Amino acid sequence: MPLGPQPPPPELDAVMTDCRRPEMVEDKEASVVENNDPVTGHIISTTIGGKNGEAKRTISYMAERVVGTGSFGIVFQAKCLETGETVAIKKVLQDKRYKNRELQLMRSMDHPNVVSLKHCFFSTTNRDELFLNLVMEYVPETLYRVLKHYSNVNQRMPLIYVKLYTYQIFRGLAYIHTVPGVCHRDVKPQNLLVDPLTHQVKLCDFGSAKVLVKGEANISYICSRYYRAPELIFGATEYSTSIDIWSAGCVLAELLLGQPLFPGGSAVDQLVEIIKVLGTPTREEIRCMNPNYNEFRFPQIKAHPWHKVFHKRMPPEAIDLASRLLQYSPSLRCTALEACAHPFFDELREPNARLPNGRPLPPLFNFKQELVGASPELINKLIPEHIRRLVGLGYPAGT
Repeated sequence: MPLGPQPPPPELDAVMTDCRRPEMVEDKEASVVENNDPVTGHIISTTIGGKNGEAKRTISYMAERVVGTGSFGIVFQAKCLETGETVAIKKVLQDKRYKNRELQLMRSMDHPNVVSLKHCFFSTTNRDELFLNLVMEYVPETLYRVLKHYSNVNQRMPLIYVKLYTYQIFRGLAYIHTVPGVCHRDVKPQNLLVDPLTHQVKLCDFGSAKVLVKGEANISYICSRYYRAPELIFGATEYSTSIDIWSAGCVLAELLLGQPLFPGGSAVDQLVEIIKVLGTPTREEIRCMNPNYNEFRFPQIKAHPWHKVFHKRMPPEAIDLASRLLQYSPSLRCTALEACAHPFFDELREPNARLPNGRPLPPLFNFKQELVGASPELINKLIPEHIRRLVGLGYPAGT
């Protein structure tokens, strides 16, 4: 980013659409954006309203800094000039022939542990490229950077934070898996946002996410390597949301260890790293992962006992949870909701549970529709008695 005096910020006009509407809105009116890369000082002005007698109003965002880049496009931090609110704007090249899947999925989601979509609008460049801009709530940290901080000072993350962060990851997954029926397909520390003040965690980046339909093939080359479930490495195209459970298990292990559990340099190397811990998969386990996989040339390696994977002082509940998540057979992995009910998280359910600085924990029991269909026994484990008494219901609508 160039330093020193900058030219006056160009006005970048675009058309705002209401993201709650079910259809995509073609943007025929968007004016040309001379420079596609948002630079400090660039202003994006959009118009919202104007329907059902509602007055049209302008919202302007000033791009402040780039916070993420990738093959998808760019994410930048921006400030709403009218309200002073800070937002994150994800800008992606839009193929005019297709609807954007990420937008469709984000419209369908509303949960405390899932990043929320505020608005969306289109913008064009002078090369007639169409860009979709997703305006989302801004959360300042990622779990990746939090981990890096502990690594840099040569410390392990305090266990209370490991519990707090992984519980919220599973709660977010329980919601997306059961309510909109979405598989994230790229759960990793970089895609988990953390508010450093409240310690609330939110799943973000639904660019790889998909509603999985039974009997419908999906690509197996998905998910970042260290967190890729073994069935994907075996080339399975019919997989389930349990690939996210494996990824979350890898994240849990990384928080406990302070480094990735399966740091493979390639797909084959990734499988070797997994085999070193879980042992060689049996024919039956391979069949469970991918019934069409016929190559069985693996060295016979015994499983490394889980208690030896972690250090001696590791609580047995942490080891037990990791072992239930990181199973070869996808159907043997526990569900996200079952993971939330695991004894490892019992400390969070204590009536006097607090953050290390004495402040209250973020809301953990304001469940939404993810409890529909859960057994009464599971609901009993998930909602502490002190919360039930507080609300005076079978389960709380919120806390």
